[in-house]
Amino acid sequence: MKTTSGGGGRGYDGAKKLVGRKRPILVDTEGLLLAVNVHPANIMDRDGIKLVLDEATRARLPRMRHLWLDAGYNGRGKGTDWVETVVGWTVQVLRAVHRFKRSWVPNDIPPEQIDWSQYLPAPGFHVLPRRWVVERTFAWLLCNRRLSREYERLCATSETLIYLTMIRLMLRRLARMQ
Repeated sequence: MKTTSGGGGRGYDGAKKLVGRKRPILVDTEGLLLAVNVHPANIMDRDGIKLVLDEATRARLPRMRHLWLDAGYNGRGKGTDWVETVVGWTVQVLRAVHRFKRSWVPNDIPPEQIDWSQYLPAPGFHVLPRRWVVERTFAWLLCNRRLSREYERLCATSETLIYLTMIRLMLRRLARMQ
């Protein structure tokens, strides 16, 4: 998330071309917020998972057993390995669908007889299961104008505003149910 002013907690992530902060979140299967940690963008995703899970320890989430993570959290000795060894939860990394399978088209078959559906992906957009739960939560949060950019000078203030926004969202849903 780009920041509008100076203040502590700014960094640069060269891979995402981002100057500012990152907001890694931990959500349940419905997309409701469990934990958030706002930190400078120069902290890699696989290192940032430790900061998020420090917020959500076993004491706060005793029934949690499994995590679905983006491929950015994968890394030897970091990220997924750290969650499995230190926290003790199982981890499944969700990977994007590749455009082409990593297999060769046989040379001995004439091109007009090749079944290209085996080698090419199905046309159109395909939603990856579980991956869009977090993206949907970010969309809910960004409906709040104050969270559309990082206006806050402190990371802790930003975290508090994210929690307050999610509390408001959940209270509105509860009020609609009655």
